[in-house]
Amino acid sequence: MSENVKRRYEAPRRAERAAATRSAVLAAARELFVARGYPKTAVSDIAALAGVSVDTVYSSVGRKPVLLRELVETSLSGQDRAVPAAERDYVVRVRAAPTAAEKIDLYAEAITSIHRRLAPVFLALRDAAVSDRDCAALWREIAERRARNMLDFAADLRATGDLRDDLTDRQVADVVWSTNAVEYWVLLVHERGWTPEQFREWLTDSWTRTLLA
Repeated sequence: MSENVKRRYEAPRRAERAAATRSAVLAAARELFVARGYPKTAVSDIAALAGVSVDTVYSSVGRKPVLLRELVETSLSGQDRAVPAAERDYVVRVRAAPTAAEKIDLYAEAITSIHRRLAPVFLALRDAAVSDRDCAALWREIAERRARNMLDFAADLRATGDLRDDLTDRQVADVVWSTNAVEYWVLLVHERGWTPEQFREWLTDSWTRTLLA
């Protein structure tokens, strides 16, 4: 086997191993951040649970703040990497839907799926943000990003002609922003025992009744 052929053969295998290592590190970080909390989890704990060295944690993902950011981003995207909001599959489907009612239904379904993945990680971030500067910055960044995305969603709903005329886009965005929050999911699903399907149906019904003409 020539050296060039060998390199072409080995490259995919190295990429697969790197991806598997990254996944193991993130899975370990998620388990420990959720169970112990971010401040009480050391990188060495994550490395031990993932079965790798501390240096491998750093090289495959990064420092603790980077680990938490990656967990938030991958929970949002539903993929093994961060995906900008406009490129996510559900956003594409929402924007392609012809009516506001269809957009709302699709978005409520997407939020329900996201919160299944995101809620435990996001609560760990919220708690860590109280005392950790990096986590506080990430918390603010995510909150501000959500607010901007909700303005885009409001404008998309407005373009259908189905929204109430007495509501501004900012008001529409704020209603959706507050009720699609992880905290709202936790209150109803974790605290009050709603099923995810009940949560999805409630979001759809609530937004439809509140926002549409």
